[in-house]
Amino acid sequence: MNLRDLVYGLYARRVEGRLDHDQVPKHIGVILDGNRRWAKAAGGTTAEGHQAGAHKIEEFLGWCAETDVEVVTLWMLSTDNFDRPPDELTPLLGIIEGTVRALVADGRWRVHHVGALDLLPGHTQTVMKEAEEATHANTGILVNVAVGYGGRQEIADAVRSLLLEHADNGASLEEAAESVDVDQISKHLYTSGQPDPDLVIRTSGEQRLSGFMLWQSAHSEYYFCEVFWPAFRKVDFLRALRDYAARHRRYGG
Repeated sequence: MNLRDLVYGLYARRVEGRLDHDQVPKHIGVILDGNRRWAKAAGGTTAEGHQAGAHKIEEFLGWCAETDVEVVTLWMLSTDNFDRPPDELTPLLGIIEGTVRALVADGRWRVHHVGALDLLPGHTQTVMKEAEEATHANTGILVNVAVGYGGRQEIADAVRSLLLEHADNGASLEEAAESVDVDQISKHLYTSGQPDPDLVIRTSGEQRLSGFMLWQSAHSEYYFCEVFWPAFRKVDFLRALRDYAARHRRYGG
């Protein structure tokens, strides 16, 4: 361990020691950004960047478990990412599948897929379904794996699901339309039954949501971090929690 690591370790313990666990967000959404730029800066390949980002996930979940976080949503692949060239997208999907299998093998987490499942290749769909089935009885953090996810797509899917539900029950189009309200749409989101994210973290210095949990994040707090996701450290996580705890949430009031 070099001097810099020692200083960061001491600082992290100091921040953690002052953390009020009663003020910790229960649901954290994370936009895992910067894998490719991290790899480029390190002289590596894009695939190596994505793999490094995948390795960071289990470490991050360990930090969340230590601080009593209950739900984590990890945005790993957006619907826009399907436009990437096959020589990048195919390895990325393989890395995502490996990551999900590792989450299952860990034995602590409950894995839940959020996204348009039908947009994913068949083998990726199978991995997501099997992960949910294998972990549904676990009692640890609920880990939402956002793969093939887009916020606008989610809202469109929710409204479509709501209308189809009423159609199946014999309702007319006018009756179905009359039933559309905020609560009903919420029940048909990918995260139905879950609390909305209290805190959304985005790494890499970008300061936008890019469509992440557009509905659920209406009253979320945001924390934008300059560091690329593979280089995200525990001290960065603790700073985000400290910043969140210092805010006075008014929920629009």
